[in-house]
Amino acid sequence: MLEFALISIAILALLSIVFEEVTHINKATTTLFLGCLSWVILFISADPLQYKDINHNLEDNLLEISVLWLFLMSTMTFVAYLNAKGVIQMAVQKLFPEKLSVRGLMYLVAVFSLILSAICDNVTATLVSLTLLESFNLPKKTKLKMAILVVFAVNSGGVSLITGDVTTLMIFLDGHVQMSQLLLLAIPAAVSVLFLAIILSTGAKGEVVTEQVDKSYERVDILIATVFFTTIIMTMLMNVLFSVPPVLTFLTGLSIMFLVGRIYRTNDEETQMLEYVRKIEIDTLLFFLGILLLVGMLKEIGVLELVTQLYAHYNPNISNYFAGIGSALLDNVPLTAALLKAEPILNTPQWLGLTYAVGVGGSLLVIGSAAGIIAMSKMKELTFFAYLRYIPALLAAYTVGYLLTILLAQYVYS
Repeated sequence: MLEFALISIAILALLSIVFEEVTHINKATTTLFLGCLSWVILFISADPLQYKDINHNLEDNLLEISVLWLFLMSTMTFVAYLNAKGVIQMAVQKLFPEKLSVRGLMYLVAVFSLILSAICDNVTATLVSLTLLESFNLPKKTKLKMAILVVFAVNSGGVSLITGDVTTLMIFLDGHVQMSQLLLLAIPAAVSVLFLAIILSTGAKGEVVTEQVDKSYERVDILIATVFFTTIIMTMLMNVLFSVPPVLTFLTGLSIMFLVGRIYRTNDEETQMLEYVRKIEIDTLLFFLGILLLVGMLKEIGVLELVTQLYAHYNPNISNYFAGIGSALLDNVPLTAALLKAEPILNTPQWLGLTYAVGVGGSLLVIGSAAGIIAMSKMKELTFFAYLRYIPALLAAYTVGYLLTILLAQYVYS
């Protein structure tokens, strides 16, 4: 009876994610509440002799969450500052010409979203890419196609770097792949995005223009941007050379950012920056906290053993492919967390296949990723059912990317 009640809570949390746009209840609120509630119920219903074991497992769960949470907080704070100060917008305007063809714009948007999401969090990459689309006077159908392309490209861009996607970071932190191995995924990610761009741009005609908007920034903003990109590079180098945990390097970079900001910024300007971070990013962090608490609870009651059995029943390459499709329904973060806690035995090519699958598979449904949900909330043209019409193209691009991942990984590491 207890297991049934706790599983029902987990299902309710997933439904709250799926129907967030219908209920208008923030998924961060519901998942955090239900995640905490599930552990409270575990303690209340347990035998007093079990309190110590449950508390130990909860502390292990919270330790895993805190490492991920701190890393995300560091990267999001960097990007939120640069976005608020106009540095990112200025870079966008320098990259894009004032006049170009619709097809050319689609390719540029695909490449831009792919690269941006590799170095930023998916939330910011999606918001910046959608802001870019709004600067062009596009027909409704063309804007819809480009928004879908942004969602797929944003989810694809992060799979090859731990700074770009949460699921990639989770698999890396669990010790299953190295940074040098993850870089291989940049090839299938780029190929699949360009493949989708070709499909969606078929028949596209005409030209588009945009008005360049001047934004001023100060020398300190460029300095902080330099600190950010230096931190990304040092995170990779320090981990490869000295096994320094990425979260430690990024927190060091974040501390340097605040030191620089304190020297050059007034207290009011610092407060405005933190207010921006709170409004834009904290919901994402709380959502991950709630979801991972729920997954930890499911492991505690033994449900993840069933996931292991089902996953292990088939060839890992097949299981990984369908795990990616499943992430479009279940949200890739809890699905990845569940698979990691189930501890499947995979070789390096199979771990890379899983990394690509859970990172990109959520693109198949608009509710399957943070990028999709943000795009749906920001663009009225992008509804759940409008997105459904493009599933064949999205599935084809996902399949191409996954097959290329398996072939490349087996060739290099087998």
